[in-house]
Amino acid sequence: MSEPDAHLLIVDDDERIRGLLQKFLIRNGFMVSAARDAAHARRLLAGLEFDMVVLDVMMPGEDGVSLTRSIRETMATPILLLTAKAETEDRIAGLEAGADDYLSKPFEPKELLLRINAILRRMPETPAEEAAPKLLTLGEFRYDIERGEMWRGEELVRLTATESQLMRIFSKMPGEAISRAKLVEDLGRDKGQAQERAVDVQITRLRRKLESDPKQPRYLQTVRGAGYMLAPD
Repeated sequence: MSEPDAHLLIVDDDERIRGLLQKFLIRNGFMVSAARDAAHARRLLAGLEFDMVVLDVMMPGEDGVSLTRSIRETMATPILLLTAKAETEDRIAGLEAGADDYLSKPFEPKELLLRINAILRRMPETPAEEAAPKLLTLGEFRYDIERGEMWRGEELVRLTATESQLMRIFSKMPGEAISRAKLVEDLGRDKGQAQERAVDVQITRLRRKLESDPKQPRYLQTVRGAGYMLAPD
């Protein structure tokens, strides 16, 4: 089953594929809007709120990676990339641009459904009003564990769905190293070296938001032979 009333934006220049995906996802309980290219997607994003964008990489004009990068400048909406390219470098380019996950074509519709629901489950839940906040201090940043929010002073730091989930995972075990394989498992992804490399990319993106010098991280550390560790003040 889909997340209740989740609204998806499908962006694909192939009218047949776009229509098939739209019908399939509607049958599985989603609200679905569709765009034929990046410009069309921008217009829809400007006027509507979406819970996720499912975006084809190879499109005429502006491609999906460029659009992903642009969306990330103003929005934390989860993005799933669809790509016919099999090269790891192309997948990493999409993740570095801000995508939460990727799915290679051709794919089974049920696999797409599983990926979408897995990403939606990573999004922070709205906490109860009376919940007492639990905070981790990370230099000039503070992370609210209950709300799944990171703040820099009075400014809310925009986290993607995957970055938010990583912070939730690390905040449960501050000061303890977590292996790449365990992070892949906790993110609900398939096991394998490719997914571990994908996690490395997400860690790098998170460090750029959190660290004053991402190349010499103070708070999101690499523990040689063990994985990654969140080291709050």
